[in-house]
This record gives sequence, structure tokens and C-alpha cells, in this order.
Amino acid sequence: MELSKLSKKMIQMVGAAALVFMLAGAVFYRSPAALPFALGVFIPSALNVLKIIMLDRTVKKVVNMDDPNTGKNYVRLQYLLRYLLTGLVLLAIGLIHTRTDPPVISIWGAVAGVFTMQISVIICRSMKYKDTDENTGSSGDYTDGEPGSDIDDIAESVRSNDSGSRDNGENTGNQDNSTENTKNGNNNY
Repeated sequence: MELSKLSKKMIQMVGAAALVFMLAGAVFYRSPAALPFALGVFIPSALNVLKIIMLDRTVKKVVNMDDPNTGKNYVRLQYLLRYLLTGLVLLAIGLIHTRTDPPVISIWGAVAGVFTMQISVIICRSMKYKDTDENTGSSGDYTDGEPGSDIDDIAESVRSNDSGSRDNGENTGNQDNSTENTKNGNNNY
């Protein structure tokens, strides 16, 4: 699968933020002690790149799902998987840090590496980055103040943009039937 332009831009920003942290560590330590810090930055940053790829594939897969409940459950499972991976990597870094003398991996470097994902999101949002899909011609704005802070909102936004090419007039199950039930007197409260 081809990565979206936004994912590619975020991966570039993760790399740039990691490089800035590594250079700052080299300036701060001015000795070979900067190597554990750089390794501590590198490992979570590489994990963040993997998580961006996983998120990109999740969104693309969910957009094409017909059942919204299956899509939500898939998104939740992928969310938990990404955070489980983060926890396992941080646990491994902590164990390696405490079991080696001198430390091979810096905990402070790992903390900085974890934040490279958030920094890339902030940078991409501040650039008001526009992602256009060449295959469908649809575009999604990733700007401040718009809905889309939650993965469900992003999937719903992409699904609604894509509905013009797939909509054949049938109810896909995305509408909430509570209004119809209220009009018919079927209140289940």
C-alpha cells in the first residue's frame, strides 16, 4: 500500500525531530555519553514511524469497510495494539537501562523519542498540510479548528468524502435511527 502524503510528511517530521533531539544531546553531553541518548531517541522514533504506517493502513482499511461497528472495533483494536507496542518498547528500554552499567540506552533520550510523534503532528497541523489522493481526487484538510481530532471523526470524514463515488441511494447503516424511533413513539428509555 502506498502511504498518504500526510503520513509521508509526518514520517519526515519524526525524523527531523529525532535528529534535532540527537544533536541537542550531542551538544549537551559533549562526550561519548551522547551515544546512549541518541540510541534512546532513535528507538522510540523508529517505533513512531511504524505507528504512523500502521495508522495510515488502519484508516485506509476502515474507510472501505461496510459495517461501521466492525470498523470501530478494528480501529480500537489497532489503537490498543499501537499502545501495547509503545509500552513494550518502553519497558524494554527501562529494563536495558537499569540492567547495564554504564547505561546503554538513556531514559531521557527515550522520553524525547516518544515525543517526536506529537511534535510531527503539531508541525503538520501548523503547516495546514493538505493531503490529496490522486486515485479518488478527494482531499482532506488537516488544519486547526476542524473536526478530526479523533480517529472515528477522521474515518467518518473520509467515508463521507468517499460516499459520492460509492453511494447508490441505499442506507449503509451509518444513520442514527433514534429520530425515526422517536417519531414513531418507540422510545426505549
